[in-house]
Amino acid sequence: METQEHPYGKAVATLIEEFGHLPGIGRKSAERLANHILACTVAEANALADAIRNVKTSVKRCSMCFNLTEDTLCRICRDPRRDQHVVCVVEQPKDVVALESSGAFSGLYHVLGGRIAPLEGVGPEDLTIHQLVHRIRKQGITELVMATNPTLEGDGTALYITNLLQNDKVRITRLARGIASGSVLEFANREMLADALRGRQQF
Repeated sequence: METQEHPYGKAVATLIEEFGHLPGIGRKSAERLANHILACTVAEANALADAIRNVKTSVKRCSMCFNLTEDTLCRICRDPRRDQHVVCVVEQPKDVVALESSGAFSGLYHVLGGRIAPLEGVGPEDLTIHQLVHRIRKQGITELVMATNPTLEGDGTALYITNLLQNDKVRITRLARGIASGSVLEFANREMLADALRGRQQF
């Protein structure tokens, strides 16, 4: 978004431009955010600015799983109650948050930092795949749960990792996919039904 002459001056135009760089924020939304900043108190504006500066200086990647943390290790990796032999592989830190909210997983995580996407110039070397393989071979991991997104790139990334570990003694599973609770079979597509059948569990 280019800086344009604004009735309130260059400072407001620059603020709108910066808000416009945020994902999912168009021109109108950027203007609304800028107007909100103009309307709030100096203390409120400074609190927002301080929060942004603080998160950029204090938040880093966990040295083990690459989740977001303010310490060397994230709280999940530090928790002795977690199953140290099961690792769930996800694309982004937000996926850890989503899975943790389910309360159904008690192991550890590994954040890849994305997925292999050749058309976007993202290769295996751009992700934390090497570090994942090292973890598995050095820490006695017995199960790897592939929880990459169910997309062409996500499935391709999971397949790439699986092939790398085909000679290692680690059990590789993936999240079951298919019919969501409360849905009707007739409205499910073929891929959903196939995944539901392959991922069936003991009743």
